[in-house]
Amino acid sequence: MDLHYLFSFTNDFVEMMVRFTVCILFNWFIIDRLYYRKSKRRDFYFTFLLTSIAIFFLVFFMIFGLDKLGGKTSMGIGIGLFGIFSIMRYRTDAMPVREMTYLFVIISLSVVNAIASSATLAEILVTDFIVTVAIWLCEKFLHIRHSKLVQYDRIELIKPERREELIADLEQRLGLKIKKVEVGGIDMLRDMTVVRVYYDDPEGQYSNSVDNKVKVKQSEMMDNQ
Repeated sequence: MDLHYLFSFTNDFVEMMVRFTVCILFNWFIIDRLYYRKSKRRDFYFTFLLTSIAIFFLVFFMIFGLDKLGGKTSMGIGIGLFGIFSIMRYRTDAMPVREMTYLFVIISLSVVNAIASSATLAEILVTDFIVTVAIWLCEKFLHIRHSKLVQYDRIELIKPERREELIADLEQRLGLKIKKVEVGGIDMLRDMTVVRVYYDDPEGQYSNSVDNKVKVKQSEMMDNQ
């Protein structure tokens, strides 16, 4: 066995590592500095980062292998994208819209960095930079109104004429600046109701990391009104 051949690095491998370094640096910045700074969700941090790494190598070696075998790259890209975006359905818990958007962006950047063999490094850097800046601008200037479901025990305050008292009581208990309240399902036997509270949280100080299964059950109570 030729050890020199075994431990030598081809130009393709060097190109892959350069592209991987660029990809992971931009994805890390998006995950750590833009997403995690507000959400504080370590579970999604873990998921996004490892998904980025796995998708990059999966797509790169798939396209690289097809090129070596003389296959059609366009067909490989189509099959790869179909498989990649199919895994987004392989989950048991409902994923929030913001997390789903970040997952889509992370996967897209990993795919672009892996398959852009005809693009120069400068073109890839500019593309990654544009996407990163777009996310930063959206996070900074698009004021997102957050919401959470709350089981509420003072059902006498859910009357329309007492809405201001309801908001004041929720603000005192939750410590949030509430903008809007929606009343959902009412349990007359236990004098309980479920309300959806809308509030502004520009700095991510009140990120709600409650398990999604609880949210789904509460959403069902909201629908059964």
